Amino acid sequence: MSMPKVSLDGTSGFEIPRHIAIIMDGNGRWAAARGLPRAEGHRRGVEALRRTVRSAGEMGVGILTIFAFSSENWSRPQSEIRDLLGLLRLFIRNDLADLRENNVKVRIIGDRDSLEGDVRALLHEAEETTRNNDGLTLVVAFNYGARQEIARAARRLADEVLAGRLATKDITAERMSDFMDSSDLPDPDLIIRTSGEQRLSNFLLWQSAYSELVFIPTFWPDFDREAFEQAISEYSRRERRFGGLAAAGS
Repeated sequence: MSMPKVSLDGTSGFEIPRHIAIIMDGNGRWAAARGLPRAEGHRRGVEALRRTVRSAGEMGVGILTIFAFSSENWSRPQSEIRDLLGLLRLFIRNDLADLRENNVKVRIIGDRDSLEGDVRALLHEAEETTRNNDGLTLVVAFNYGARQEIARAARRLADEVLAGRLATKDITAERMSDFMDSSDLPDPDLIIRTSGEQRLSNFLLWQSAYSELVFIPTFWPDFDREAFEQAISEYSRRERRFGGLAAAGS
């Protein structure tokens, strides 16, 4: 399928990835550099998220996946966890109407079972309210860890084998993918991480097998349309071979 092209520099068009995933990193360091509390960094991070969702929709991105809250984030101080969960509640309550009106469809991945009831209800509301939208799909990875996701998929496969519905010889990579949280979504073409860190941090490990990775030094609260376009421009200069040979046979 032909991907949309946009002009990022005023002269040339670049192919827009169908699915972009972002590790939104650097809120705390952004705040520390300015002598501000970490909570302010997270608040400004929400503003950056709003800008990014808007830009993704305008550029014709099909799917935008964001790493909102990892399964490892529960080890942070309780005060910071309360701040993060409070921002989630505010974002859904304040932004859900705009997302619906702008034809954004919300999908949640991650483990919901251990979440508080009101948080589960908010996540469910976000999905249900935007279920019929067919524009940008915003995938929110919340209480998400890639190793945990793979383990859940393995347990589901094991249950199928124990129930006699699946033979062990029929367990393939494709069948494994069918049991992942994102089974209905294509793998990300591009994964962006802000703040200069260069690792995936337990994010989409299964799905990122052939994703292009772009690491940028910008802290997440400062991430804007220009930084987004620069990451896409870097992606457009790469040749994706998926384990094969380059077009010239190199």
